[in-house]
Amino acid sequence: MISRIKALLAGLDPKQPEHHDDLVVAVTMLLAEAARMDQRVDPAERQVIELRLAQRFGLTAEAAAAHLDRALASAETGNRFFAFTQQVKNGMTPEERVKLVEMLWEVVYADGRLDPYEDNLMRRVAGLLDLSDTENGAARKRVLARTSAAQAEKQGSGPIGSGRGVLATDH
Repeated sequence: MISRIKALLAGLDPKQPEHHDDLVVAVTMLLAEAARMDQRVDPAERQVIELRLAQRFGLTAEAAAAHLDRALASAETGNRFFAFTQQVKNGMTPEERVKLVEMLWEVVYADGRLDPYEDNLMRRVAGLLDLSDTENGAARKRVLARTSAAQAEKQGSGPIGSGRGVLATDH
């Protein structure tokens, strides 16, 4: 409260930084939940989250890592899952929410496989963000296409012909 009063007296808009910070926390918590949904957080998942947080919110690598560390250490994600999705829904445009779902799919696929719990999470999050199954599926396909193209480029081969990409699923 005192910080808001000081900000008002200084002529600053106290809502913007707080809103931005709240949105960073909500997005980070959702990304962390996606990473730990299969009971482990793979280094590749951490890397994707830190990179996407830095890109999306203009954070330094250190700040992105600190946000992720706090989110992973927090036990409140399950208790506030709905609140985080509502905060994102209210703070982002529909296009930004689709981009967030793409970020979540990147985290889910970062370890090279799709766990059934991760798949369930993605359907729930998309629904809570008011995205259709079609939008969620299209976001998933874009991530798989980028992942397949990146892996093909790494291996020096041409594009992968499979529509499902090179990643395995557990179901």
